[in-house]
Amino acid sequence: MTQLLTGKTALVTGSSRGIGRAIAQRLAAEGATVVVTARSYEPSPSVRGGSSSALPGTIGETVELIESAGGKAIGMAADLENPDDRDHLVQRVLDTAGRLDILVNNAGFADYAVVEHMSLDTFERTVEHYVRVPFVLTKAAVPHMRKQGAGWIVNIGSVTGVAPVRPYREYNKTSGDVVYASMKAALHRFTQGVAAELLEANIAVNCVGPSTAVRTPGASQLIPESFPTEPVEYLAETVLAMCHRPAAERTGLVAFSLHYPWSVQLPVHSLDGATLLPPLEPPATANPNILPACI
Repeated sequence: MTQLLTGKTALVTGSSRGIGRAIAQRLAAEGATVVVTARSYEPSPSVRGGSSSALPGTIGETVELIESAGGKAIGMAADLENPDDRDHLVQRVLDTAGRLDILVNNAGFADYAVVEHMSLDTFERTVEHYVRVPFVLTKAAVPHMRKQGAGWIVNIGSVTGVAPVRPYREYNKTSGDVVYASMKAALHRFTQGVAAELLEANIAVNCVGPSTAVRTPGASQLIPESFPTEPVEYLAETVLAMCHRPAAERTGLVAFSLHYPWSVQLPVHSLDGATLLPPLEPPATANPNILPACI
C-alpha cells in the first residue's frame, strides 16, 4: 500500500453499505481517516413506491471493517434529507476530525417509475439527493479546503447520465430511470462547472460512475438480472485516483469505472489495497457514448 492519503480526512456520504462502503474502505487503506455517514446507526429503511424495507449495512459495520484492516474511521449519523443535518454535517466533521480534505458525494435515492406514473414526492427526493445535497456539502466544504490550500471533491455519477443508445433498448423504454438519469447528468455538468470555478484554489472536482452497474443492496432490485454488472473495486480505485493529484493535473473529469482504469492503465487493487486485481476491459455491451477515459 502506498499510503497516498496519510494525514487526510475524507467524508464519504452514504457509506454504511454498497458503493459508499467500498470507497470508504479503499480511501482508509491509503491512510485517510474516513468519516462514515448514513441516516442512522441502525439499518436504514429504504422507501420506494410507498413501501419500506430495511437494507443491510450500518455505520458501525463499515467502521469495524476499516478498523479491523488497520485503518481509521469515524462514524457520524446524518440524514441528508433533513435540512439541519445536511447544513451542519461539514462543520461536525471539522469539529470532530479537525480538517476535511476529501468530500465524496455518494449518498443517493433511486425509485424508478416512468414519468407518466412517477409521484411528485419521488421526483423531489431524487432532485434533492443528486442536486441539492452535493451543492450544499460542496458549498460548505470549499472555504475550508481553500484555507488548507488543497482539496478533492468526487461526485458519484452514473452511466445512465450518458445519452442512451439509438435505437432505444427495451430497458430505456420501460425501466423508469429518466428522472434519476437526468439528475445524474446534471451532477456530471455540476462537476465540470465547479471544477472550473475552483481550479485556481487547487481544489479538484471530479465525477466517477459505474461503466455498467454495481449490484448493491440498494440497487439490486432496480437492475435486471440480464444487465451487465461489475465488481465495485474498479469504481473505488477510480475514486481514489481522483483524490490525490493537484487540480492542475486532474480535475473536471467525468470518469467511468471500467473505461478509466483500462484506458489509462491504472492498477486496480482490492479494497484493503493488498491485492492487485486483473485489468478488466469494458464489455462490448457498455454504452458506446462513453469516451475511453472520461468526458
